[in-house]
Amino acid sequence: MQRTPPPHVPWVSIAAFHSLPTPAPSPQLFPQLPEAGSTCPPTITTMISTQAEDFNRTVRMGFQNMDNLQRQRLLAELLNTCNTEQLVFVSNYISPRLKRDFLKDLPIEISLHILSFIDDPRTLSRASSVSKFWRSLLNDDYTWKNLCARHHYYFHNKRCNSNSNNSSSLLLESSNSNSRCVRFSYKDHFRRRYVVESNWKNGGRTLKTHISPDSGVVTSLQMCENFIVVGMDNKKIHVFGASNGRYVKTLTGHEGGVWALQYFDEILVSGGCDRDVRVWNLITGQCKHVLHGHTSTVRSLKMKNSKIAVSGSRDTTLRIWDIEEGRMLHLLAGHQASVRCIEIYENLIVSGSYDCTARVWDMSTGQCLHVLQGHFSQIYSIAFDGQKIVTGSLDATARVWSAQTGRCLGVLQGHTSLVGQMQLHESTLVTGGSDGAIRIWDLETNQCVHRIAAHDNSVTCLQFDDKRIVSGGNDGHVKLWDVQTGSFIRELTTQGNAVWRLAFNDTKAVILLQRESKTVMEVLDFDECDHLSVECDDTWN
Repeated sequence: MQRTPPPHVPWVSIAAFHSLPTPAPSPQLFPQLPEAGSTCPPTITTMISTQAEDFNRTVRMGFQNMDNLQRQRLLAELLNTCNTEQLVFVSNYISPRLKRDFLKDLPIEISLHILSFIDDPRTLSRASSVSKFWRSLLNDDYTWKNLCARHHYYFHNKRCNSNSNNSSSLLLESSNSNSRCVRFSYKDHFRRRYVVESNWKNGGRTLKTHISPDSGVVTSLQMCENFIVVGMDNKKIHVFGASNGRYVKTLTGHEGGVWALQYFDEILVSGGCDRDVRVWNLITGQCKHVLHGHTSTVRSLKMKNSKIAVSGSRDTTLRIWDIEEGRMLHLLAGHQASVRCIEIYENLIVSGSYDCTARVWDMSTGQCLHVLQGHFSQIYSIAFDGQKIVTGSLDATARVWSAQTGRCLGVLQGHTSLVGQMQLHESTLVTGGSDGAIRIWDLETNQCVHRIAAHDNSVTCLQFDDKRIVSGGNDGHVKLWDVQTGSFIRELTTQGNAVWRLAFNDTKAVILLQRESKTVMEVLDFDECDHLSVECDDTWN
């Protein structure tokens, strides 16, 4: 039965070719065909071959004059008349012609652009096994550079300074940077960063464990490229190597507990209960200067660079020091109670006090530019990015201020007790409270994005970057969270009695906690590793 096409589609059938002017065999041309097994005369064979070629030529010309739909209809009818053997022949004939590498037929720039839309590294890895050409494309840095950007696998500026608030500046460096002796590979960088991110979520290893022989309280911690520095309430400052976690030295000299410290390059500045500010050379361990002036405990301290530092004290004052020459530059008076926290950005200092106010100071002149009033109780934490100031208070709120005008831009409510921990990066603020909660805020709208019931007791420390939050609490837990979703990922270490301090960078984390009445420091490594290893050192003096 002949198929009837839709009325709008031109119908082309085998019968259409019967009307073509194709010569047909006639009795005159073939008066008598030879019997089977005999050989045709040369003239007859030539005539058959010629007429077949003429017919094929006519069919091809007719086929070329059809539009695409007519051609499809004709091919469908032809295939419907074929038996299985003929269909197998057609399939075997067509299949090799359909196996074309479409990327190979395109300019290489377009091929790379197409591959840039794949953001799954496993898919790219499988694609590299398709052919040598695909492998060569996927070895091109263009694809992996785009993938690094899409996954936010940036290069971190590891130099520590007082303005970074533990958040390194993020830059994508050029692959042909003159600052590198060996050509940089984005593929290798992506692979390493992908492994590191997987280890953060699923594995890693304990690089080093230090157990203090006493139960001293950890008051301060800083971790940067070369060193881990720990301040204790037993007057000691311990220095460890950041690359391997090994104990390096102990700095002694303070006559009271060390409550604040920071280092920049090779210079460390510390302050504590003995009211002195000390300047150290971290390489030699030598105390370069002892800066006198404060009349009570130095509770907070920040460095602008390796030459300038600012200290805040329970004597209600701040002091700006030239730590290179060992002299005071300015005395900042105005607070009516203890100065609890300090932040520095370029030439501006912001201080928070138990007098319920924060103040903005000009570092060059020592002049107070703004007094930030609004809190109903003591200020315990502060964050500053150059434009916005955020203060956390015992009144269970955080307030956002303009650094230029001193005006309050918003009140962040939600915590039910002291907001004692906070960090600000770009427009994201993370706060931790004595209520055990962590909140993630968008400072563009001053709205809470995520509410996290993190700990059963106070949040004692937290840090975040563009991927994760690490928090420690008085319940002894150290937890890892996804900063984008606020979801819990896992616990980073076994539970202790209380967590004192923590810090982390791309590949390592340092946790200081109390466990079995001992102060324990654990250095966790999330870089590429073939096996787990635990080194325990009981000689931390």
